[in-house]
Amino acid sequence: MRNGAAARPDFLFESSWEVCNKVGGIYTVLSTKARTLHRQYGDRVIFIGPDLGSSGAGFLADASLFAEWTAHVGANETLRLKVGRWDVAGRPPVILVDFKPCFSERNALFYEIWEAFGVDSYVACGDYDESCIFAYAAALTLQSFYRFYGLEEKQVVAHFDEWMLGMGLLYLRKHLPAVATVFTTHATTVGRSIAGNGKPLYGYMAGYDGDRMAQELHVEAKHALEKQAAHRADCFTTVSDITATECARLLDRAPDTVTPNGFEPDFVPTGEAYDAKRDRARQTLLRVAGKLLGAPVNPDAFLVATSGRYEYRNKGIDLFIDAMNRLRRSDRLRSETLAFILVPAWVYAPRADLKAALEQDFPQTEPMQTPFLTHWLHRMADDPVMNFIFHAGFSNRPSDRLKIIFVPCYMDGRDGIFNLPYYDLLIGMDATVFPSYYEPWGYTPLESIAFGIPTVTTGLAGFGAWAKSAVAGETMEEGVAVVRRTDDNYSEVADTIADVLLSLSRKGKTERAAVRQACFDLASRAGWQHFITHYDTAYGLALARAAERNKANE
Repeated sequence: MRNGAAARPDFLFESSWEVCNKVGGIYTVLSTKARTLHRQYGDRVIFIGPDLGSSGAGFLADASLFAEWTAHVGANETLRLKVGRWDVAGRPPVILVDFKPCFSERNALFYEIWEAFGVDSYVACGDYDESCIFAYAAALTLQSFYRFYGLEEKQVVAHFDEWMLGMGLLYLRKHLPAVATVFTTHATTVGRSIAGNGKPLYGYMAGYDGDRMAQELHVEAKHALEKQAAHRADCFTTVSDITATECARLLDRAPDTVTPNGFEPDFVPTGEAYDAKRDRARQTLLRVAGKLLGAPVNPDAFLVATSGRYEYRNKGIDLFIDAMNRLRRSDRLRSETLAFILVPAWVYAPRADLKAALEQDFPQTEPMQTPFLTHWLHRMADDPVMNFIFHAGFSNRPSDRLKIIFVPCYMDGRDGIFNLPYYDLLIGMDATVFPSYYEPWGYTPLESIAFGIPTVTTGLAGFGAWAKSAVAGETMEEGVAVVRRTDDNYSEVADTIADVLLSLSRKGKTERAAVRQACFDLASRAGWQHFITHYDTAYGLALARAAERNKANE
């Protein structure tokens, strides 16, 4: 055995619901980390994700990869697997598991995990069953690979992300204890639920009991699974110091180390390609806005956006709209401004009138009906974003200096209106705003500065806290403005955001170029080449503790 934290795995498996499945920030963590890990481990780093019946996000089948094992699995085991490579930088091996056949073992599995670890799945609801059965199937896949290739003398680490994979970690802990386990929570179930239900989290943290709050918020099973995974993992990690404090209080275990999320610069075009993509993005954004608003938009308009999951309070979507309203009412705003909310909601369909206007390019003199929305929604009257836009008094009249547009679709390049993926629209913005209340890390502001777009975030986001330690973060001159946010200073934050954007909108071309360079400089300090060392530490800790644990059990 190599010494402690200096030990490195011979094989590294990482399992997540978001392997080849683009849902949220964890997909970005894994897909951008892949190249750096593959450089270190080659084809001995293997990702395991769910087979959801499609080809997967970037899955490339490769029949030659682990061919002997896949033939064995097909002939002798009930696992249904797709083996190939993930079409991201590094192209690491990936195994997609069809977990549906494992549902027949659900009751026996849940009883076994309850008996061994005290996880009560009886109170489960929502996506609990599907997540746990996939996690179980992922563990079976790893176990099969381990035994077929005789890895008993190798140092093997199994890394599981989020509560959804906790069942897989616990299964391995019982059935394959020689494997060292790492568990990363990107956000605690109870912490997210407290914040999402409008309860104060930070000022009252010391008074919360995780188990009791899980019962009150009806997330007992997820919390119990997450807590046991955190306690039983050989190494428990989270993504920021903010969430480490949360874990210590709500999960009763402080993480062994913090593993912040980096970014891969290969995703960002350079030189003439950057300029071309930025021009295309701006033209697309302005053209769609012009058709929706019924009048051409100034080519030099100031474009600002927010994006992310539809967590209205946690992500600060409410604050973004409020700040835009204050900016709209300011008599100091000189430039025409478009504010985009790029947040997936319950979309019914792309607007047929807007789609026709774009395709036929007929002249317009009047705004369209509901000129705030690019796609029609199911139950639009109940949508919080639309309700706040109406309540705040936005009208998107031609005379308004600031107009707001809600783009409620997933930006995958096939939305029917923009037809460009998220990054290809992000690059056209002049600024972004992510005023999160609950944000363990915060990929969206990091992605923004990586693309040269200055951003506003808060000190309650893990990335915001990291940025504040790297630069002053008072204004956007350094690429990011980090606004102080607490449980009860909502109005102050909205005013500050408006002021920061107003200042940026008044800068000239040379000053904005300097700000863009500051963005690139700061983003380069958050690259995976710098942050991967935290994962090296986690793997080393896991291997050392697994060795001690197994020796004690001999």
